[in-house]
Amino acid sequence: AEELAGRVGSELNIPVYLYAKSARREDRVRLPDIRHGEYEALEDKLLAGDFKPDYGPAVFNATSGATAIGVRDFLLAYNVNLSTWDKKTASDIALTVRDKGRAKRDRKGAIARDEDGAAVTVPGRLSHCQAGGWFIDEYGYAQVTMNLTNFRETGLHRAFEVVSEEAAKRGVRVTGSEAIGLLPRDALLDAGRYYLEKKGSNTGIPEKDIIQAAVLGLGLNDTSPFIPGERVIEYAVEGRSTGPAALTLSGFSDELSSDSMAPGGGSVSALSAALSASLTSMVANLTFGKKGYERQNKPMKEISIRAQELKARLLCLVDSDSDAFNEYIRALRLPKQSEAGIKDRAQAVESAAITMTTTPLETLRLCRELITLAEKVLRKGNSNALSDAFVAVSQANAAAEGAFLNVRINLPEVNDQVFVTSTSEEAEMLMNDISKIHKRLFASVRKKI
Repeated sequence: AEELAGRVGSELNIPVYLYAKSARREDRVRLPDIRHGEYEALEDKLLAGDFKPDYGPAVFNATSGATAIGVRDFLLAYNVNLSTWDKKTASDIALTVRDKGRAKRDRKGAIARDEDGAAVTVPGRLSHCQAGGWFIDEYGYAQVTMNLTNFRETGLHRAFEVVSEEAAKRGVRVTGSEAIGLLPRDALLDAGRYYLEKKGSNTGIPEKDIIQAAVLGLGLNDTSPFIPGERVIEYAVEGRSTGPAALTLSGFSDELSSDSMAPGGGSVSALSAALSASLTSMVANLTFGKKGYERQNKPMKEISIRAQELKARLLCLVDSDSDAFNEYIRALRLPKQSEAGIKDRAQAVESAAITMTTTPLETLRLCRELITLAEKVLRKGNSNALSDAFVAVSQANAAAEGAFLNVRINLPEVNDQVFVTSTSEEAEMLMNDISKIHKRLFASVRKKI
């Protein structure tokens, strides 16, 4: 920010003011304080002497004006819809919720002032919130329009609920809300978890369902359809995956059964582990909130949340294993006509071989955690899902065996003997632990079924 501001000021001769986390003065942290008076007041403010820019000339530039540059958290532009066309109601709510608050008034309605004559303010209900009220002709209703400058402190759901409370005090109902531009995934996940927990539901469910809970809880479809794939930053930037994990079940099976060497056993092992995680989460969700299992609600919630996290990572490893093999093949095909070419090829092959080994090793590591989670739902989960819980155990074991053998078969391609030794020892230890747990649990379940 400093470097950019310096260049804008020196190369373009535009006054630059640093704001937010880059601000050098307390009165320049908030962008509205810098912009006070807008363009029309800029010339007089520069002449007054106390508005010297951080970079660039302290001279009014009629063509370019001035600019502000700074580092800040992601800002959410967020509007809450009201069942009224009265802009005054929206503005009154905005004054109550914004962090800056409103001027305090005495019984006669006059603004209260301190000993120095400055207006006394009543802080607003929401921190990190700038707000105003307006009427939108296109929509036919008023909105409380907000900039949430730190959504981890004041999230969408917090802003929505507080505005709803204030609207109710004024005899107005909130009908929904509107997000402007793109939203970070975490902002919606936080809101989704809030609304799920508010109604006593488990949050250890697929990410898309948590996002949908946020969309419904916030009424984000009220103004226009909210499509997560287009409106969530991470989804929009990453796009749709084209790897094996994005295929349908039949599509993956068809691809696997062809003469292509990738995806192969490593991807299948990661997929098997992901299925183990899915089953574990399923049993935990079938236990959560069920009569007779009330004492298991907390552990089952924790298990389901972690199982969902493991599932997501393992699905990534389905693609990563295939990518690692393809990278190794590309390295083998590099030219070796010169000494430099031979050296570059050898380095590329070694790097690819290590990646081709560490990918199934990660799957194996996760299987160790997976089988422990599966054991917990096997022992404490809904007894009607006993066989499902053991399939989760068995899938984790099968995935581990596949990952273990993939590590073993790829290790000879690596020249780094320190890496080979440490990886081999770790893989043996993990596989032994998993095998013992699987054998013990299988014997236990056989006695019950």
